[in-house]
Amino acid sequence: MKTEDHYINRSGWLRAAVLGANDGILSTTSLAIGIAAASTTRDPIVLAAVAGLVAGALSMATGEYVSVSSQSDVETSDLEREKRELSTMPGAELQELTQIYIDRGLKPEIAKEVAIQLTQHNALEAHARDELGINDMTQAKPLQAAFASAAAFIAGGLLPLAVSIFAPVAEMIYYQYGFSIIFLAFSGTLAAKAGGSNRKKAVLRICIWGTFAMAASALVGYLFDVKGI
Repeated sequence: MKTEDHYINRSGWLRAAVLGANDGILSTTSLAIGIAAASTTRDPIVLAAVAGLVAGALSMATGEYVSVSSQSDVETSDLEREKRELSTMPGAELQELTQIYIDRGLKPEIAKEVAIQLTQHNALEAHARDELGINDMTQAKPLQAAFASAAAFIAGGLLPLAVSIFAPVAEMIYYQYGFSIIFLAFSGTLAAKAGGSNRKKAVLRICIWGTFAMAASALVGYLFDVKGI
């Protein structure tokens, strides 16, 4: 029988990819808008977009790797502790597993039988899944998260970079904002489809908050206007 492909199976890489793509679009666009608001030439805008793209991708990859590695370390520590407890006090661990199943609605005699059979099959796996909430679908994968985040950031950041290169300088702010909203809406739609969530809600959420971020960046650019320098 074919195993069902549930959306939760994608939660690890999907979260990192969505965050990376949206951050790539929004961060790079915001930088370009901020510089465009303070400059009349293209070179500073393109330079800011490139610098933001490179720095952002490396930062996202590093941040994801460190944070997910920390989660992985906690999981490993809990599993090692569980191994020791299974070795030194198997009876108490069996009772603990039995109580978990009772709390979930099984009758005591059935819960104990289930606990015994799962312990005989793979005691550590049973405790990891039902006591600690650790399984193959949710287990931390640092390299996967780092790669997905960095690749998605680059993919997202290349779009506003292209706008910086080709859009008219005089209307750069408007082009950057208009295209970024399109890019963010497309990213939100893909993320919602991949995660099985409401598309309209996802698009509205990212576009509204993206607008605030870009408006703040434009304001900073106007405050530090260097057009006359």
